[in-house]
Order: sequence, then structure tokens, then C-alpha cells
Amino acid sequence: MKKLVCLLLLGVALTASAQKHHACDKDKPCANCENPYKRFTKDLPFQMPEVAAPQFPDRQVNLRDYGAVGDGIVLNTDAFARAIDALSQQGGGKLVVPAGVWFTGPIQLKSNINLHLQVGAVILFSPDETLYPIIETSFEGLDTRRCLSPLSANGCENIAITGRGVIDGNGQYWRPVKRGKVTDAQWKEVTARPGGVVSKKDYWVPSQGYADAEKSADMNVVKATSETEWNHFKRFLRPVMISLVNCKNVLLQGVIFQNSPAWNIHPLMCENIILDNVLARNPSYAQNGDALDLESCKNALIVNSKFDAGDDGICIKSGKDKDGRRRGRPCENVVVDGCTVFAGHGGFVVGSEMSGGVRNILVKSCLFLGTDVGLRFKSTRGRGGIVENIFIKKVSMTDIKTDAITFNMYYGGKSVAEMLADGDNPDNTTKAPVNEGTPIFRNIDIQNIVCNGAGRAMEFNGLPEMPIQGINLKNIVITAKKDAVFTNCENITKEKVNITLQ
Repeated sequence: MKKLVCLLLLGVALTASAQKHHACDKDKPCANCENPYKRFTKDLPFQMPEVAAPQFPDRQVNLRDYGAVGDGIVLNTDAFARAIDALSQQGGGKLVVPAGVWFTGPIQLKSNINLHLQVGAVILFSPDETLYPIIETSFEGLDTRRCLSPLSANGCENIAITGRGVIDGNGQYWRPVKRGKVTDAQWKEVTARPGGVVSKKDYWVPSQGYADAEKSADMNVVKATSETEWNHFKRFLRPVMISLVNCKNVLLQGVIFQNSPAWNIHPLMCENIILDNVLARNPSYAQNGDALDLESCKNALIVNSKFDAGDDGICIKSGKDKDGRRRGRPCENVVVDGCTVFAGHGGFVVGSEMSGGVRNILVKSCLFLGTDVGLRFKSTRGRGGIVENIFIKKVSMTDIKTDAITFNMYYGGKSVAEMLADGDNPDNTTKAPVNEGTPIFRNIDIQNIVCNGAGRAMEFNGLPEMPIQGINLKNIVITAKKDAVFTNCENITKEKVNITLQ
């Protein structure tokens, strides 16, 4: 009898423990719960610490309680600011954005805030340039001035953007459009927008100030001599949509990020960052419309997510030229697992801004469907930086427009498709001096790749003074119109590489 009582008591205790465990809110990880992201850092080919989602106080406020109106008309900039300030002063928690279209100017997150979009919620950013002050920042790896991003955080800890809603940057009011990239109907709609001009043949820009800025810009960095001139150029200073700078413990989960003015999601110098089950999308003609640019970050997981962009899909960067080398912060310890990339210049991309270095990257179990390039590594003389310890396996590709795999050390700002269309043929025989501006690509392992349909199987185009070194190609099956080309490469090993020409 005593034994039966003991067993019953033990059963009750185990049931209570199980109920307590399963009562945990999946959006609020707790100390008693197993970290669901732990599995992504097991058995890696490099050392990387476990990464966990940030935790938040059990507190929430509703955006409506701060005077917000979700009709797509009322400007809610102040309501967002009041809600974030109030929640921050209480120690943080969840800011709930309910169903509706929440029209707003820029939103700036603070530490310990989870911006949570419920089903049916759309945050729509205003195209009014006067709402976005010009700030000192980084763009395309260079120190410069740009407009404040629609959604940003700087120097924050424990922040998140979660839920099942949409964040829309209204990017069509900021981006230029090339006639050749759109249909007749789209071109007619674009050129009918007020304020815009066709600045040169078959090229539309959103303002005369944009056109004037382009005349003096060097790599998208404007030369302005006064605040008046800066403000005249403002449309040209289009920002990335999601700017996270020097932040620690970051989670982006479940949300759709779309229609950005420039790059879509841009974590810069962040640590412990997770992107899980997000969709980042832009129109196929979106200029500089990268889906994700992870720059100079450390300990990052990009998992179970989808990217559909007008430029690179998943891109790893670390600053450009002298500015990037001066920063000296590599992008390192990154796992990309279970992701899909649709249209875009590249599925998984390293560079061209990699002057601070890139190392310890694992890409596995991904799909690239209809991208211009599958695996894209790019740089040029003057960048400097070392790209090493990159491991890629179990990637399936279909309908790749140009190269399934490309290493191009002569990148000049064009996509591979544009380079081929223009007949670009860089001099890859004349050596230049080796110095701090010489990029180095080495120790890259690519295994278990299947590509059904590509323009060319592979292109390796290294520098004669610094060949691409130590690339391992194993278990690769590619169907392509043209064979692989290897120039200025050393220690390239091939095992079971099967290329079938169409």
C-alpha cells in the first residue's frame, strides 16, 4: 500500500512538473525550458557558443492604448514612441501591435523591448522624407550620412521583432527604377509618380535632388558642402529598412519584412542574433534591394527563413576598403540552416564588402530557386580582408540564371548577369602588388550540391597575385549550359564533381 501511495504521489509530482513546463509561453523562453536553438550550434566544424533567444519581462502594452489608430491614414509616430518609452521605463516587455494598418514615421527600439505584430498587423512607414533626419551611419560598408532608418536600434540589448504581421518600408518612393527591369505597365506607373524624373535614358529617380546627388556620388557616398545641399539630396540618402547597430541578443521571428528603401534587414556589429522563420522580400527590380546583409556580426543564426529580393538574398559582409579595415570587425560564427532564396543576384553571398574579414560560416540544407547565382563570392583589389573557414553542404538549386558557384575577384558593382550582358572581361593575367588592400579567399569546403539548370556550372576568377586557395569541391552535380572555368586558383580539390552540359 505504501508503495502504491508513493507511486501515486510521484505521478502527481511529475504531472505537475510537466504541466508547469508546457505552460511556458513560446515567445518567452524560460530557464526551465530547453533552448530550441541549441541544436544549430552542435557538431559544427568550428567553435561557436550556444545562441539563445532574448528573454523579456512578463509585461505587455497595446499600441492602441497610446492613441494609435490603425486606419492606414493617421500618423502614429508619436504613439509608437510613447509606447516604447513607457514600456522601457517599466523595465521592458512586449509592445503588442494589433490588427490594422499602422502608418508611421521612424520607430526606434530600446533595450528589453519585443515589438510583437499580431495576425493582421501591418506597420507601414510614411514616404515623407522630412520625417527621417540625416544621421551619421554606415552604408554599403562605408562611413557616411544617410536618412534615419524606418525601424532601428542602436546599442541595445535584448530586443525582438516577432509575430505574424508585416513591416512595409514604402520603398517605391525611395528607390530608382531601371526601365529594362520592369514591364510596360510598371514603367507607366513608376513614371506617373509625382516628383520623380527620368534623369537619363530609361532610368527613373524619385526626385531631382536624387538625380543631382548621383552626379557627384562615389560608391553611393554623396559629396555635399552644406546642410542645404544635404537636404536637397535627401531622397538619394535612402536608408536600410531595419537597422540594428551594436546590439546584443536580438530575435527576428515570424514577421514579413518587405518593400525596403534600400537593403531590407541590416544587422551591423551585432552579437547573438537569431533570424527565425522570417520572410524578407522586395520587388525583383528593387535597386540595392538586398534581403539580408549581416555585417561584422558575431554568433548569428539564420534559420527556417525565406528571402526574395531584387539583389543579393543572404549576404555576409564586414565593411568596405579603408573604412572596413579600420573597423576591423569580421563577420564570424554564423549558421544558415533550412533557408530558401527565390529571385535575387545571389542565394548565399560573401562580399563584396568584406574588408574586416569573414570566417567560421556554415550554410546547410538550403534551397536557391531562380536566383542569378547560387553561391556567390565577390571582392576586388583595394578591399583587403580574409574570407576563410566557410562550410557549405546540402544545397539544392534550380533555374540558376548564370553561375551555380562563382568566385569573382574583379567585382565592379554589377550582377553576374549584367557583366555577361555587357561583355565585361577583366584582365586576370597582370599582377598587382600585394598589400593590405589585397583580398584573400581560402579554406572553403563545398559539398553535396545539386543544381538543375544553370547558365554556367562554375567560375573561379582569382587574382594572379593572390589566387583563390584551398577550395574543396565534393559530391557536386550540376546541369548547365557551359562548363566550369578555373583561373588563378591553387589547391582546388575535386571529388565526385559531375557536370552535365545541356
